[in-house]
Amino acid sequence: MKEMISVLILTKNEQSDLPGCLESVAWSDDVHVFDSYSTDDTVKIAEAAGARVTQRVFDNWAAHQNWGLANLPFKYPWVFYLDADERVTPELIQGLRRAVETAGENVAFRVQRRDFMYGTWLKHVQASPFYMRLFRPEKMRYERLVNPISIADGPVGQARGYLDHFPFSKGMSHWFDRHNKYSTLEAMQIVENRRAHADSGGQPFSIRAAFFEKDFHARRFHQKELFYKMPMRPLVKFCVLYFLKRGFLDGSAGFTYATIASIYEYLIVLKTKELRRGGA
Repeated sequence: MKEMISVLILTKNEQSDLPGCLESVAWSDDVHVFDSYSTDDTVKIAEAAGARVTQRVFDNWAAHQNWGLANLPFKYPWVFYLDADERVTPELIQGLRRAVETAGENVAFRVQRRDFMYGTWLKHVQASPFYMRLFRPEKMRYERLVNPISIADGPVGQARGYLDHFPFSKGMSHWFDRHNKYSTLEAMQIVENRRAHADSGGQPFSIRAAFFEKDFHARRFHQKELFYKMPMRPLVKFCVLYFLKRGFLDGSAGFTYATIASIYEYLIVLKTKELRRGGA
């Protein structure tokens, strides 16, 4: 596999998580750490492990990732992307090898991610376990300021094996600090989507357009607005994760995750209202 796949890791002050991440991708001899000017030992750890470090000031997720795919000197035609708090399992290593060897017309592959909270796999409460992480960089782009959407220019397959994710490895305070920042960007994205839709002459929101609008982009806008305008959206988010997706089967970890996910949703609601009122 060393002859086919490069690795991309995004970092910002990841000295505690990066060693384990690098160890899980030691099968590749072309590992790129794309760093946003860390102030801890992240860069030293990456260089000591033989990774190639490139630094760039972070602006937003889509712009940052798109810049990396366009400018980093990847050695191989396929790139596998992961964050420092993620680990490639042995089964996934084999799955990645098999995927690129039999890619055919596929330009990207989804992998299944397992999120863990203090040792418990959030098997049910996790919103979506599939992420597009293996791809040909010239065929991939990202959209949105935060929680970017992966858009592949061609067919997409699925690789076998799990990518393990430990979002609480730095503690609950770090998770809330990070998601406080994410919620600001989410609110900005909602306001910007509405502004762009209005500037392009789009019709005001309607439930009918969310289901029957012929233009895909317009229909997607109205579908998103339908969710954003939903009454008691944070409570709906909790009920979907905990009851509809059966998060209760994940025990106390499932309840905790559903709760903090609804709090995150409420921050987005509050900040969107603040931006609409012209607040800071």
